[in-house]
Amino acid sequence: MRSTAEGQRQRINELGLSENVWAAWRTAYGKLAIDAIASPMLYCFYIITGGKERQETLMVRFAVIGTNIITDMFLEAAKEVEGFVLRGVYSRTMERAQAYAARYGAERTFDSLEELAACEEIDAVYIASPNSLHAAQTIRMLRAEKHVLCEKTIASNLREFEEMKRTAEEHQTVLLEAMRSVHAPGFRAIRENLKKLGVIRRISFQFCKYSSRYDNYKKGVIENAFNPVLSNGALMDIGVYCVHPAVALFGMPKQIKSSALKLSNGVDGAGTILLEYGEMQGELVYSKISDSRVASQIQGEDGTMVIGEIQNPQDVVIYYRTGETEKLSIPQTDRDMCYEIRDFLELIAKKNARHPWLSYSGMELELMDEVRRQQGIIFPADPAE
Repeated sequence: MRSTAEGQRQRINELGLSENVWAAWRTAYGKLAIDAIASPMLYCFYIITGGKERQETLMVRFAVIGTNIITDMFLEAAKEVEGFVLRGVYSRTMERAQAYAARYGAERTFDSLEELAACEEIDAVYIASPNSLHAAQTIRMLRAEKHVLCEKTIASNLREFEEMKRTAEEHQTVLLEAMRSVHAPGFRAIRENLKKLGVIRRISFQFCKYSSRYDNYKKGVIENAFNPVLSNGALMDIGVYCVHPAVALFGMPKQIKSSALKLSNGVDGAGTILLEYGEMQGELVYSKISDSRVASQIQGEDGTMVIGEIQNPQDVVIYYRTGETEKLSIPQTDRDMCYEIRDFLELIAKKNARHPWLSYSGMELELMDEVRRQQGIIFPADPAE
């Protein structure tokens, strides 16, 4: 049997720690440093050397579930994130998993979720499968002590999400919805500058984009984006980009009214949601069967904030009633998923399983459940009444 000291030494070698860094950890943190290297997770520590603080960032070993274009975008963005290491790829077929792993340099491949969950070389999992699979896959990984970054929409309904959240809390693992827009610097700038608008009276968030998959739909080919069996449709695919920032900024409305344009298979192609907050009104407009050229807005008594794209808030301008304008300074990047990855790693580093973003996801799904109820859109994943 391997001794405790030998186990520590092997773990230190695996993490690539130098003797000096390890000695500094032991001196500064004692048992906490030992517990940290014993864990499969990765943490950030401040090492005191020469009277100065220096942050040592260790690596979080990821696996991805899903080998689609969204995963491609995620892995390209991850190249900008210190601490991210792609270690594994899961696909339903080993051939596809191996091909995808070869493209991105992943060492491990899986065609079994059980084997992925059991793998000690994986600390965290990014899930980019169809919405209907999110809950079951997430819960399986959380129970195996894996942190989970799950693509939007994080679950089919609020009931599923609450079970996911409970599981994360029980196992002290981090669960986060990969809602890229609210982790971007542009969204932070929106929140920080709301007070300049005075009393806010109206929000109007729009995301309408004609889907190339709609052409196939009209030819009789039903792809994932238009398949309600997979908990998909316009609301779940792009309407969520309007819903999530609305509740993240302003909370749950007092009243919700909605309508949808439903296609022949019962899926929603477009929709409108009206929100009543008492002293403020809101409208959320989304579509996968038409385009929009209209920007999103937050209107206040002292000014109006115009957001070029609510799903990608990099162009934000305030128009004041005085006639002045202010263009907010926002970092620009084509790889905006990097911000959600950084926030996810920070939550892991702080062991923060109960973070505010979970409440936003909960409100998002509570609102969307009510919208679907009003629109008569039912998924197989929904609880029976």
